[in-house]
Amino acid sequence: MAIKRHKTKALKSKFGKLTVFHLTMKVKDVIHISYVAVRGKDDEEGAVQRLLNRQRILSIKSFVLEGNMFFNTFILNWTNEKVKPEFSDGEITVPIVPSASQVIDGQHRLAGLSEAMKDDEKIGEQEILVTFCIGLTTREAALIFVNINSEQKPVPKSLIYDLFGEMEDDTNHAINRATDIAEDLNNNEESAYYGAIKFPGKARGVGIIDLSAVVTSLKKHLETDGVFANHKLTNLQNQKMAILNYFSALKFYYDKEDLWSNRAKNPFFTNAGFIGAIEHLVSKLISKCAENKSFQVAEFKKLLDLPKGELLLRADLKNLEGKSQRKAVVEFLESHLLKSLPDQDEYKF
Repeated sequence: MAIKRHKTKALKSKFGKLTVFHLTMKVKDVIHISYVAVRGKDDEEGAVQRLLNRQRILSIKSFVLEGNMFFNTFILNWTNEKVKPEFSDGEITVPIVPSASQVIDGQHRLAGLSEAMKDDEKIGEQEILVTFCIGLTTREAALIFVNINSEQKPVPKSLIYDLFGEMEDDTNHAINRATDIAEDLNNNEESAYYGAIKFPGKARGVGIIDLSAVVTSLKKHLETDGVFANHKLTNLQNQKMAILNYFSALKFYYDKEDLWSNRAKNPFFTNAGFIGAIEHLVSKLISKCAENKSFQVAEFKKLLDLPKGELLLRADLKNLEGKSQRKAVVEFLESHLLKSLPDQDEYKF
């Protein structure tokens, strides 16, 4: 069966030493030829993308179904070795074959367009701007990805360490990574600490937990020889999800008694409470989750196992100084972890 090909006028240009081609294609054809290679998950050259955010995809779907389209380009890295685009005399011929090119920029937009096409097939006939690179290495793809995102919107500073592993022992890495996690805790609507981190320069009264408390509590554990790396949690996505899921599980138990959002009663809405919770996570729970091969919310719920009516309250910390408050939080969390251990006569020797 003959391969369908798309022939159109194209502009050939340079991005540094890289040759790139600019053209227009139908949405359905771009979706057909593209795929997403996720860093840390897909073992292939050019894998720089993050995991897809379902909420963002649905938002883009709605945007498109309302009659909107994107003016900015979609950047693809052609990886199919059997057939390749051909450029001659100002025209390019692109083979329309499945999964032939990695998405370097535009993965959420393409996923949103794909979802929108399910409701309205006409969307697939619309044309979008595409920029093709041919056979990029991971380093080349990463340079493009960081360049685009640093210009268009902020990306985590520590992202560069996931893209270029040889730089992981930089002294600023752990601080940058802890700050990136703090930003996600604060900005992610599904986070237990959404809008609760106090960043420098924010208006008075915005936030509850000091950024310095978050960074200090996490920094040493995010170093190349820290707890996270020792349990093979080395990239930002996995480290971030472990922490987000842990606090989601903690929030679950406090929500059952309508306490999590109560600043006057929730001990984890204090610097000492946050630091104590992180201490329990890194000293006890990460190793257990690693043993069970799960850092999901359900796993943390099972390990925390906080009983109704026995939750630690802010009043319990009232007459204690900072260090003693942190200790009390750790002891509270550890006491319930110990209750989950089997009785002595259940052990086998």
